[in-house]
Amino acid sequence: MTLKNKALNIFKTRLSLNTKKLLTLLFVLHCSVFISGCGVYSFTGTNLSPDIKTFSVLNFTMGTAGGPSDLPQRLTEELKEYFQRNTSLISQPGGGDLVLEGSITGYDVLAAAPTANDQAGLNRLNVTVQVRYTNAKDETKNFDQSFTYYADFPQDQTLNQNEARLLPTIRENLVQQIFNKSAADW
Repeated sequence: MTLKNKALNIFKTRLSLNTKKLLTLLFVLHCSVFISGCGVYSFTGTNLSPDIKTFSVLNFTMGTAGGPSDLPQRLTEELKEYFQRNTSLISQPGGGDLVLEGSITGYDVLAAAPTANDQAGLNRLNVTVQVRYTNAKDETKNFDQSFTYYADFPQDQTLNQNEARLLPTIRENLVQQIFNKSAADW
């Protein structure tokens, strides 16, 4: 190997080591800027202030006719469980830093997907929940908002035949909407 080739190999080795170090440094800096630029970041997707430690979900009520009598209680429990799984907040029966309360204000079956002869091809179970959210640490985050979700079922079947199958999906989506608006601030 000639002196020129040896010098070239040494230069390439040093260049690649310096390039690797530089790229690593740039990557670390980029990641730190990205994470710090997002404020208080959580890998669960929440955007809560670090001084928030507790939450309360007060029992939801049934403010409409129709629907199963256990719907408000199931929604309340699923909301509590979702917060416990996806945040580090501690659940309290009342007086938490975050308080959620509400009422089921709509439980309706509507015609959906009309056919050529003006009949419904599908029926739609539509559930609406009015939620009041209070953030004791930041009143600008408070809201009183309605959330709605639905699921369709065949028009030749009754609600009773489909209710047990549709309600878990509806409750799950309502809980996600409420969580996203309150804890994730979406």
